[in-house]
Amino acid sequence: SIYTLKGFGGNIGVLVGSDGILLVDNQYRPLAEKITAALKDISPAKVKYIINTHYHGDHVGNNAWFKEIDGSAVFAHENVRNRLALNADHDVASLPVITYENGIKFHFNGETVHVIHMASSHTDGDSIVWFEKANVIHAGDILFNHRFPYIDKKAGGTVAGALSSIQTMIEMCDEQTKVIAGHGELADKKQLQANYDMIKETFDYVAALKSQGKSLEE
Repeated sequence: SIYTLKGFGGNIGVLVGSDGILLVDNQYRPLAEKITAALKDISPAKVKYIINTHYHGDHVGNNAWFKEIDGSAVFAHENVRNRLALNADHDVASLPVITYENGIKFHFNGETVHVIHMASSHTDGDSIVWFEKANVIHAGDILFNHRFPYIDKKAGGTVAGALSSIQTMIEMCDEQTKVIAGHGELADKKQLQANYDMIKETFDYVAALKSQGKSLEE
């Protein structure tokens, strides 16, 4: 009942069933028609709920589109709405209509969907989405699988927070867990651990050089 759509932007998570469709993220606006067509290949149902894992445009660009065509309700951490609203050119229709501080839980299509805020990771508004029965986690941009991470410091992201969030996901996983990365291929517990180890090693290496008084250029 869970699918991943890959395109130009963050990977989309899709939960389908008799209750309708729940989306995790929705990429850029120019892809709206293609995303809608891909969803129709999976299910004729409407998109009832959308979860934004954070505020970047390649994850929230079609909030307004799905609100208009399907009447979708958009959920996100309150910092996602706040950061989107700070943009003077923002479209009010693109803003999440339901926000939370720590998380929220959906009971939908026979699945229990846990949305959990991960503080100060990729941004200050990140959430992961855990599909409990299916044993699937959508990590948002906390995970760039087989890629170097992007920590948006201007939006409250921190390396320490990202490491803590990845460790939390590792602890949630067993050997069968599938992890949808924000970018890159489908991952699992081993790839989460490899990503954690890479970030930690890099962080420690740079910290050691800084403690020696090295400049940024050095």
